[in-house]
Amino acid sequence: MAGPREPAERCSCRNTDCVERPLRRLFEGLASGVAACPWPFVLVPLLLSAGLGAGFFFLPQRQANDIEGQFTPTWGPAKAERDFVRRHFPHNDSERFSAPRLPTEGAYASLIVVGTNGTSVLDAAAWAEVLRLNDTVHDSKYERLCARRGGSCASPNPLLSRWGDAAPPAPGSLRFPVNGSAFLGAALGGVETEDGWVQRARALKLMYYLREDGPEAEDSRQWLESFLQDIPSKLAALRLGSIQVSYFTSLSRQQEFEGNTKSVIPLFSVTYFLTITFAVISCLRLSCIRNNVWLACCGVLSSGLAVLSSFGLMLFCGVPFVVTVANAPFLILGK
Repeated sequence: MAGPREPAERCSCRNTDCVERPLRRLFEGLASGVAACPWPFVLVPLLLSAGLGAGFFFLPQRQANDIEGQFTPTWGPAKAERDFVRRHFPHNDSERFSAPRLPTEGAYASLIVVGTNGTSVLDAAAWAEVLRLNDTVHDSKYERLCARRGGSCASPNPLLSRWGDAAPPAPGSLRFPVNGSAFLGAALGGVETEDGWVQRARALKLMYYLREDGPEAEDSRQWLESFLQDIPSKLAALRLGSIQVSYFTSLSRQQEFEGNTKSVIPLFSVTYFLTITFAVISCLRLSCIRNNVWLACCGVLSSGLAVLSSFGLMLFCGVPFVVTVANAPFLILGK
């Protein structure tokens, strides 16, 4: 049976190394083992990091750059209220589409038409080009995927549904902002009125909604992607002289976010290099005794292996990868 501890080994206010002493012995034993047989301590971490780093093979499938998913609470009250609206105010994009009933922005392509040189979009020349632009967007695939109301595609603008291919509305023939049962406040911009009657309008908005309540949702997304790719060439082919056109879709914000992410990530390699260089040089000393360059290199290598192993393990486990975690190496190197 072991005898009582020596007074020097008991923990007290005068003796506080009772924790330090066993830790020191433990690390002395570890150092002796590393010095006696170093190769397992060198090769095993490298092989383990290489194996776990293979999880980056799943990176394209694990990327999650959805704006709503990243910047809104998972169980936020706004999402619960949106689900409540969806349950009690369902919408039917295939037969009875109504934009005000949408609980979200919907799937749409938006065109803003502005008259050149300060002219009105309700002039005859500008109106004719608006009709040509509308016919260009109304291709056969859009006719199949468009949100419908009354058996036909929902009109992108109340004026088009009423006047169509006819001459544009004459000055003073439209009330603003409400003309009969049509609300023109969101359809016309830069409006000049006289006693509530529209005299001229600088801009006109066209909203092309697509179905997203059935199996056509994925086809609608593909149409919007092709729309963003093809619309510049189509506008150039139209050779519009009386109007200028700006375009935006429900995917534009997400694509801009992903585009910024892809443009920033290549710059991370430069910042990583600068951070590693600073971490190594900061440990450089003129004295051979105080010089810790090799220690700094080992610390940087250890941090890199830790990042590779941890990220790879999370990808193996199916954890989504968001671009904000790319800042983790800076935090680890800063430690």
